[in-house]
Amino acid sequence: MSRQPFLRILPALLLGAGLAVTASAAFAADVKLGLAAALSGPAAKYGVAIKNGFTLAADEVNAAGGSMSGGNKLVLVIEDEQGKKEEAINSFKKLLFQDKVLLVFGPTLSNSAFAADPIANAVKTVVFGTSNTADGITAMGPFTYRNSVMEADVLPVTVRAAARHFNLKKVAVIYGNDDAFTKSGYDVFKATLAQQKIPVLDTEAYAKGDVDFKAQLTKIKAANPDAIVCSCLAEEAANIILQTRALGMKQPFIGGNGLNSPKLFEIARNAGDDTVMGSPWSAENLTPANKAFITAYKARFGSDPDQFAAQAYDALHVVAAALKNVKLSGNLANDRIALRDALSGVKIEGATGKFAFRKAPAVAGKEVGYDADQQAIVNIAKGGKFVVLK
Repeated sequence: MSRQPFLRILPALLLGAGLAVTASAAFAADVKLGLAAALSGPAAKYGVAIKNGFTLAADEVNAAGGSMSGGNKLVLVIEDEQGKKEEAINSFKKLLFQDKVLLVFGPTLSNSAFAADPIANAVKTVVFGTSNTADGITAMGPFTYRNSVMEADVLPVTVRAAARHFNLKKVAVIYGNDDAFTKSGYDVFKATLAQQKIPVLDTEAYAKGDVDFKAQLTKIKAANPDAIVCSCLAEEAANIILQTRALGMKQPFIGGNGLNSPKLFEIARNAGDDTVMGSPWSAENLTPANKAFITAYKARFGSDPDQFAAQAYDALHVVAAALKNVKLSGNLANDRIALRDALSGVKIEGATGKFAFRKAPAVAGKEVGYDADQQAIVNIAKGGKFVVLK
């Protein structure tokens, strides 16, 4: 093992074992990093895990005395954006103009990112998404980064694996048509199914906040597909799954990473078995970095981590690694740009595996940001949890 991955993993191993880590050096400076996350409201199931992942990673970096972040102490300034576009805008304004953070992580949902990210780009400050997978996020400007893998990268791999596993010949689709994440996921699913020559017998839509899906599911039942493709968030997906079972439907589900939440199993329980989902992270990925992360997370928060906690955890370590190559001047505008310039070259081996950035697809007449360059892991639900699909 090289020295850098060892240093990357060591603090988590020690914290996971309940041991103190002694600071190895005095901090050169306090670096304020903003986090806008949905800590209340329907999206809190993602936002709280995200906050936990950032908190754990910041504590690890600081416990190492700044050796992991160029001698700097990382201070998280956290705002609850409630999963709402207007609150995300307000949170970004406070963090950028009042708190004067060096960078902003978040927001939780792609809908909110489309509203708030342009503010960060306008003042030449990195906005780093850890849960935004919709198409077009990094097209908003050169200061937009994300380590959340695009649905366009994940869903084709997921559909191909599900089709092989279940020998699928035909499917039906249900999706949320008024949310950027679920609508973008639907667009990718539609293109993927056409490319892989899997016929779609019926397509149904619903609106955010709907809880009764019987009308849509009755139509899907009449079409008799081999599987149901669901571009949904976890709570909606869980209710859809339960209602299909109540109608006597036994088809497996295929979804995006919005399903990768303990909330799915809290609601659907074993009814969610045979749901297939692609993600860059799996609890069954037994690399040293991921094992250390899971151990430390359980010790700190008394619960199992999820994909969103893992991506937040890795994002903080990505920024810490970038700060090793930034000599902070005290001029906020210059330091924000210097951090942006250092980020794109960072490579780490974290909880989600090997990570690097890649330049986002070019958009005519626009500067673009950076997407995650990672491979998807395809999971299947068995016994009320996701396991790797073999």
